[in-house]
Amino acid sequence: MAGDIVAIELGLTDGNAFTLWAPRWREGDDEWEAFLGLDEDLYGFASVADLVAFIRTNDDNDLVEHPAWDTVKGLQAEELIPAERNSYDLIGVPELAAEDPTPEVIAELEDALEIVRIIGEVCELTTVTKFFNGNPILGAVTTGTRNFVGKDGLEFWGKIGRLIDKHWDDVVDAIDEVITAPDVDSAAVAVAEAELEAAASAEDEDEPADDDIEVVESESESDTDDSDDDDTDEVDEDDFWGAIGIDPVRIVTDGAEYFTLRCYLGDDPVFLGKDGKIFVFTSERALTRYLADNDDHELAEVSTYTEVRDAANDGSLEVAVYDENVYILTGIADDIADGPRRMDRRQLELAVELLTDAADFADDDSVTEALGSTTPLGWFVSYAINPDPKRLAPSGPFDNESEAWRALVHELEDRLVTQ
Repeated sequence: MAGDIVAIELGLTDGNAFTLWAPRWREGDDEWEAFLGLDEDLYGFASVADLVAFIRTNDDNDLVEHPAWDTVKGLQAEELIPAERNSYDLIGVPELAAEDPTPEVIAELEDALEIVRIIGEVCELTTVTKFFNGNPILGAVTTGTRNFVGKDGLEFWGKIGRLIDKHWDDVVDAIDEVITAPDVDSAAVAVAEAELEAAASAEDEDEPADDDIEVVESESESDTDDSDDDDTDEVDEDDFWGAIGIDPVRIVTDGAEYFTLRCYLGDDPVFLGKDGKIFVFTSERALTRYLADNDDHELAEVSTYTEVRDAANDGSLEVAVYDENVYILTGIADDIADGPRRMDRRQLELAVELLTDAADFADDDSVTEALGSTTPLGWFVSYAINPDPKRLAPSGPFDNESEAWRALVHELEDRLVTQ
């Protein structure tokens, strides 16, 4: 999604409504927050195609002054399909609050309450703002499971559920009243529908047909099979990179995408680099060219590196990056500011691995110290990666943790040297 405008889906009385939300942004000394709409109306469309058509053909709404509006207008239709985390079933909130207070249930309830609270503030819905201002116990949901442990905690959770059950119909009714669906150009809708169908077809083509799916034998079966065909989706002995113990790595930062190599000698990471600096390349081809002509780096001391150099020289080297070696650093600092339940655990876990490996390669303990269990960031990261209802959840605000994470990423970027 472009800039700070997010496509969202709201489950309301008359069905799902698709719209745009612009979280807080600053213009000069002023802060703003808005939804796609005009004056007192919040626009909600019955389909993504209708939303896309409206965005492309209408410049009379409350988001046109947003710095990212022109970027949003240029997006492909499929890019305006709300992500799963941005789909809010408001009708189902009472049922959700009646479930057991697991971390997943609490996180989903927190998201739903937060978007409703924001709608109430932005659209000046008195019923909604009174509901939140008059019931401060709803804030307990934002602190995770720690308030809902044991007998007293379950009673407290039940009290919140009863509160929601009593007032939620009025809250949803207030939102229903401001939702409108302006007319959209039918031709623009048809174009958007065609784009969405094409994107869906392309995605279906990428999915393997049943006849194309390989059946991977169990370990016991493979032990008794004399066949040499051991191909699976995992790295095996016949894989070039897996066989030599060196892995291509892809790093995605806010500013660029890089490729490099890394291996482990025992538990010690060794990157394609020297003196704590990691040599990175903006394409696989640039990496391959470098490997053919340069040995002045610490990876050259690894015994199997000569096979990499020889393959680069004879043109047979293919840089294949496996999912476990893709490190996407974008957006993590912002997600940390939103709290541990907003995190993509796998993305965070991989990012921690990269930051730690890069610091270890430079004989620098700063990352280990920053992520120690006694630091706020370390506590946050540990909980986000391994949530446990029995553990005390970190409590916000998380601005300091977010800034501490940004500092670690900046340190990593300083270690990267583009060749």
